[in-house]
Amino acid sequence: MHDPVATALPVLRLKRNEDKRLRAGHLWVFSNEVDTAATPLTSFTPGAAVRIVNHREAFVGYGCINPQALICARILSRNADIPVGHTLLVKRLRSALALRQRLYAGDCYRLVFGESDGLPGLVIDRYGDVLVGQIATLGMELMRAEIEAAIHEVIAPRVLVWKNDSSARDLEGLPHEISAAGGAEIPPHVEVVEAGLRLQAPLADGQKTGWFYDQTGNRERLRRYLPKGARVLDVCSYVGAWGLTALHHGAASATCVDSSQAALDWVQRNAAANGLTVTTHRGDAFAALDQLRAAGERFDVVIVDPPAFIKRRRDLPQGEAAYRKINQLAMRMLGDDGLLVSCSCSWHLPQDSMPAIVQAAASLIDREARILEFGGQSPDHPVHPAIPETRYLKAVFCRITR
Repeated sequence: MHDPVATALPVLRLKRNEDKRLRAGHLWVFSNEVDTAATPLTSFTPGAAVRIVNHREAFVGYGCINPQALICARILSRNADIPVGHTLLVKRLRSALALRQRLYAGDCYRLVFGESDGLPGLVIDRYGDVLVGQIATLGMELMRAEIEAAIHEVIAPRVLVWKNDSSARDLEGLPHEISAAGGAEIPPHVEVVEAGLRLQAPLADGQKTGWFYDQTGNRERLRRYLPKGARVLDVCSYVGAWGLTALHHGAASATCVDSSQAALDWVQRNAAANGLTVTTHRGDAFAALDQLRAAGERFDVVIVDPPAFIKRRRDLPQGEAAYRKINQLAMRMLGDDGLLVSCSCSWHLPQDSMPAIVQAAASLIDREARILEFGGQSPDHPVHPAIPETRYLKAVFCRITR
């Protein structure tokens, strides 16, 4: 028997055939897919739970609605007996936790990855007994108290911090803010144990939710390609994860480049805490690569892990040009038979574009490139096969010769 509360929810009706993509597994409802004659968007309370049906009134799923957004609804449940609420949240969190506990021996990982964990609009990273979350949708924002209750039931963290400062909130008309559940004190930093290293990153003033767990698997891949005694250049290093990992696995030296002096201060702190010595260079990635080359510096391994150059589809041409340029500059820093690790976190960059970008960069400077391996996001960022937006991170490990 269906939940009487659920069946009493406001109904969002779709136009004819607009349920096909949803029945194939996607979770987003766009405003132009709604039958606004039957269910006007202006009639819904922003952020409210709704029952989504197709043009024949057949049940599609339960979701939350934001009539003012282009993605006006996101499905959270396809089970007619489990509407949006505490039971669903606990079920999703337990499922997400079970996966991460199978993947990792420790307790440092991305716990919830939005749509891929059935919780669109919610991201949670775990740092032992500290959780850091981001909410990107109005529906999740209005359920914050219920989410907190479910989190404490499933995990009971010492501190739950909401780092709600992402640009995604702008699309939903949500303010930027950083707070801790229950009025707790926000920790100044988070600590990660990765590949035998104990590393810290700033929280309130740091990037994203503090750490880039999506690159954990790629940093582990680096180990097999790292020449003994290598000189390593880590471009866009943030707090030094790539460079320090290389040192830990036998590199002779590492230079970390970042535009933020605060980030480079954390690089030095992390190096000292792990008994390592690292060099830092502050500057814009493009300018810094030119400066290092002019100074006669050369490296055996160069890692380029820049922020997204393509934030909107219309930025694709100039973004591709930026990726070609930074790869070209990186290749010039390599001696013969060097290793380039080139990354992109731009979802709008097609998956098959990275080889072409690397080849174009190599041909411009008379280099030969051979891709040894493709990398993607770590398994705590699972890809939903029906939602291409969940697959965003691209990495290529390349041998570069003259």
